[in-house]
Amino acid sequence: MKIDRLISIVVYLLNHGRTSAQKLAEEFEVSSRTIMRDLESLNQAGIPIQSFYGVEGGYQIMDSFVLEKQVATSHEYDWIVTALEGMASAYASKSLKQALEKVQSISHTSDTAVSVDLGVASEDDKINEQLMLLEDAIEEKCVVRFSYTNSHDEVKDIQAEPVCLQYKWYNWYLIGYYEKYQDYCMFKLVRMDNLQVTEIKFTKSHNFSDVKLKDSNNDIVHVKLYGKAVIKSKCREYLNGRITQEFENGDFEFSFSAPKHETFWYGVILSFGNKARIIEPQKIKERIIKTCKEIQMEYGE
Repeated sequence: MKIDRLISIVVYLLNHGRTSAQKLAEEFEVSSRTIMRDLESLNQAGIPIQSFYGVEGGYQIMDSFVLEKQVATSHEYDWIVTALEGMASAYASKSLKQALEKVQSISHTSDTAVSVDLGVASEDDKINEQLMLLEDAIEEKCVVRFSYTNSHDEVKDIQAEPVCLQYKWYNWYLIGYYEKYQDYCMFKLVRMDNLQVTEIKFTKSHNFSDVKLKDSNNDIVHVKLYGKAVIKSKCREYLNGRITQEFENGDFEFSFSAPKHETFWYGVILSFGNKARIIEPQKIKERIIKTCKEIQMEYGE
């Protein structure tokens, strides 16, 4: 419906700032002419849309405009509830629970066909305690200290400014500003011990959208393997990649990407034994060979 598109255009411009008519047309899958008519309708309805010309031209809503009325449909509120319920299953935050209750009071239905359960992220009491401490530290802008065991089993004392918490790759991470290196780093919570919140305040302000840690190419490894037919379903289940080629006998080639220093995916490949063979990269192939030789020597002794 046109009214839904008009509201969506307002929300999009508020969230993204100056946007070209072509970009809006692509976003809402209509013609540029339709977008121009929609923008004119919004202007007539009192929405202050400014137009800009030139290379960086486009349309934006005046900064003084504030959208105060409810713009989400009941079905869209159901999606918000679903997302918040998923978060609540992962993290027992009081503020999160309050936010969920507020949105549930607006959305009286439960029509979404999708539910999200991240309960696996909240099974460790120690992690839950760390999350609460770090959330408070982020809110109060206080430096934290902890001992950290890195991927090389080296234990180091860390002092950092906590910026945000992130759940990915089956683990909780802290993204913090590491003053020692004047850079942002990612710390896995399960590797943190003796976490303390200090009274030391941040040395600088941090913009969450700017420091959401980039998964740099140096930290991600892209793997291709040849697998026997019997492990096809396990590859799909545990390695989160895709089959790139299948052969008549059921064997296949499989590609996936993963954090270089994580051990989960590496352990999965080892568990396949002679049913899987690394094609690339060469370094992972050499690592597999080295590990297998060390295991053989250990059991040989």
